[in-house]
Amino acid sequence: MTSTDRPQLAVRSPADLIAAVPYLLGFHPTDSVVAVALLGRQIIFAARADLPDPSTDQVERARHLAGVIRRQGAEAATVVGYGQPDRVTPAVDAVRAALSAGGMDVLDALRVTDGRWWSYLCTEPDCCPPEGRRYDPDANPLTASAVFAGQVALPDRAALVAQVSPVDGSAREDARAATARARLRLAELIEQAPESDLLGGRAVRSAGVTAVREAQRRQRRGERLDDDEVAWLSLLMTHLPVRDHAWERTDGRDRDIALWTDVLRRVEPELVAAPGALLAFAAWRAGQGALAAVALERTLSLHPDYSLAVLLDDLLRRGVPPSELDGWPSVGMPGVVRPRRRSRRGRR
Repeated sequence: MTSTDRPQLAVRSPADLIAAVPYLLGFHPTDSVVAVALLGRQIIFAARADLPDPSTDQVERARHLAGVIRRQGAEAATVVGYGQPDRVTPAVDAVRAALSAGGMDVLDALRVTDGRWWSYLCTEPDCCPPEGRRYDPDANPLTASAVFAGQVALPDRAALVAQVSPVDGSAREDARAATARARLRLAELIEQAPESDLLGGRAVRSAGVTAVREAQRRQRRGERLDDDEVAWLSLLMTHLPVRDHAWERTDGRDRDIALWTDVLRRVEPELVAAPGALLAFAAWRAGQGALAAVALERTLSLHPDYSLAVLLDDLLRRGVPPSELDGWPSVGMPGVVRPRRRSRRGRR
């Protein structure tokens, strides 16, 4: 399941809502059920799940999706299914029932198939004809508003996955060679550390802090790290104090997302964990739940026990809004995370 609470969009019709969903998720959904949370006429949150096989028990999946929506403090919700009716209808019915059972007002339930939409709740042929209503999201004013606000809707989820996929070809070979050089450099750093610096811990942390800050300065200037800089940074971030320093300096800014996306794509598989988790954190803070989800999928496929990625995956699956942990992380001892709350809300 993916979820997002990206910038709010006002909807006045089912066509508006259908046009908004791809910009909320970051991609055009297919074979999906989407629950959209609303506060007044404002969309405040959207959560998506793949359509299950109609022969499977859909109750538990629907309850989970409904629970995520209720957690957002919404007044109402609309359910939208994408795909063929034999798969969409049972999924939409299950989510509607779960939302209603939790006391949520379901404004509408829609099916989108082959460029047309149908309402499960409207029976008036004038507004909801049996053959459905054709829609053109490109002609909808809400689409223009989303694009003007800088929101992007990729063609499908595969295009989003490609954004965090590893580089290949000669770029992969260059990254591998750079990592070998970084390992030699780290061994020399530890070997040259004074005896009082047990296992070179202070030296590694100092080098890591310098590397993180230089990477972020370069990103602010619009400069890309070279292969040796990416390898050195990612290798140093295998040390938790360095990773935590980078984490404390990461938020939902575009430059944070750009930096950790670039690093994630260019690191060797054994070094994916830290940049993958940091990208997921930055994307979650920015309300880009789908990007956070694909970053976590890649990270956890290689490092299933990496604690920060596991924690973020849990937050994302439960639909915890970033504002609920505003100011997080608060890091005391290296590697120990103590989330703290602030009274204000809404840093996105």
